[in-house]
Amino acid sequence: MNIAVYQMDIVAGDPEVNRQKVSHWLGEQELENVDLVMLPEMWTTAYTLPELWDIAEDPVDSETIRFLKDAAKRYHVHIMGGSMAVKENGKVYNRAVVINNIGELVYDYDKIHLVPMLNEPAYLSGGHDPVKVFELDGVKMGVVICYDLRFPEIIRSLALQGCELLFIPAEWPDSRRSHWDVLSTARAVENQMYVVTCNRPGSYDGITFAGSSAFIDPWGNVLQKGSVEHEETLRETLHLSNVADVRKNVPVFDSRVPDLYE
Repeated sequence: MNIAVYQMDIVAGDPEVNRQKVSHWLGEQELENVDLVMLPEMWTTAYTLPELWDIAEDPVDSETIRFLKDAAKRYHVHIMGGSMAVKENGKVYNRAVVINNIGELVYDYDKIHLVPMLNEPAYLSGGHDPVKVFELDGVKMGVVICYDLRFPEIIRSLALQGCELLFIPAEWPDSRRSHWDVLSTARAVENQMYVVTCNRPGSYDGITFAGSSAFIDPWGNVLQKGSVEHEETLRETLHLSNVADVRKNVPVFDSRVPDLYE
């Protein structure tokens, strides 16, 4: 599976300008041999938390979701659409959306764990539904968002559902970049799955972000890694059969003793 990651700097609080950025980026890419493209967390708004109530989109009539569906059909490419702020039932959620290459919404996920260091719970509501795998081209995939990376329980849940490829869109700060690198690799190794991350570079409201988007294989090898500072595109071909090979050679899941885990 060929994947292109857009390590995108984000214009704060302006969804239309960010959609134009992504549209321009897509138009510049040679996507004939790309199966899936990936965007970062909250790529339409950035972390403009006090403004989210006013600019979050109704998911039933979302300009951004329409844009992603149209782009998926136009370029015949799956889109791991990072995440966006949506307003539903009087609450604002940080929602990841996945669109297939014929323009259908195949999965969405609301970020479960909110970041207390950013006072996120004052502006956002955490998701209520557990993580689930979804399939594209016969590959079982999952997505968690940024701070969720610190909670191995939900990623193990995806692994036990058969997840072979995990996406992590993020706006991870540079001050905790070492955690981003270590935890992303650890989740790949302990769950024997590919991990693809898409983090933003740049800065906003006094926070500098870590960039460092990456492709990590089920053995923990970092196949490719983005820079810290720059907006850029990363491309990689993933050989999904490696997941089964690693799980056969080191049969962690057969060795589990869940009755003793409390």
